[in-house]
Amino acid sequence: MNWLGSFLIAVLGIAISLAAMAQKTPPTRQQVLDHLARMRATEKGMMNVDPKEGEYLSDLVKKLNAKHVLEIGTSNGYSGIWLALGLRETGGKLLTLDVDQGRRSLALKNFRATGVEDIVESRLGDALKILPGLQGPFELVFIDAWKPDYKKYLDLVLPLVPSGGVIVAHNVASHPDEMPDFLQAIRTNPQLRTDFVNVGPGGFSVSYKK
Repeated sequence: MNWLGSFLIAVLGIAISLAAMAQKTPPTRQQVLDHLARMRATEKGMMNVDPKEGEYLSDLVKKLNAKHVLEIGTSNGYSGIWLALGLRETGGKLLTLDVDQGRRSLALKNFRATGVEDIVESRLGDALKILPGLQGPFELVFIDAWKPDYKKYLDLVLPLVPSGGVIVAHNVASHPDEMPDFLQAIRTNPQLRTDFVNVGPGGFSVSYKK
C-alpha cells in the first residue's frame, strides 16, 4: 500500500472516530427540558412534581453542593432527571428507589434519553426494606412515594443524613391528610428545622438536619 492509501485510511479512521464521538454527545439542557415536557404531555398518571418544583430540586442540589442524593419514589424518572441535572454540575450521584417494575422500566428509558443514566442508580424494591441496608451519607433525600409511609421513611433516612443535609417531601400541601404523623414529626423533631416551600401545587417540606 502506497503512502496515499495509508493516508486515506488514516483520515477515514479519524472521521469514523469523530462520528462515534458525536453520537455519544450528551443532550443539551434544552433538549433535556424538551424531553421533560414531552414526559408530562404523554406519560400520564405519574404524579410528577411541577416543572417549577423540579427546577427547585435541581437548584437545591447545587446549593448544597450535594454529591449523594437519595430519591424515594422514582415513578417515570421525571423528578430524578431534575435532580440529575443538578448532580451533573456537582459531580454527584443519584440513588432512586421504586417498587413498581413498569414505572422503573419507563424511568430507565427516560434516564437514557436525557443522558443521565451514568449518574443514576435505580433500584427496584420496597423502600422500607431497602433503606435499612443503606450506608449514606446523603446530603439530600427526596421523598415522593406512598404518603401514609412518609413518617416511616423519615425515621429510616434521618440517620443517613449528615448535619446540614436536607430531607425534602412532596405533596405536603396537596395531601396533608395522608401524612399527619409525618407533618407532626418534622415540626417537632429537635434534630430538624423545617420550612414549607410552595413553588408548585404539591408543596414541599424542606427539613434541614441540625
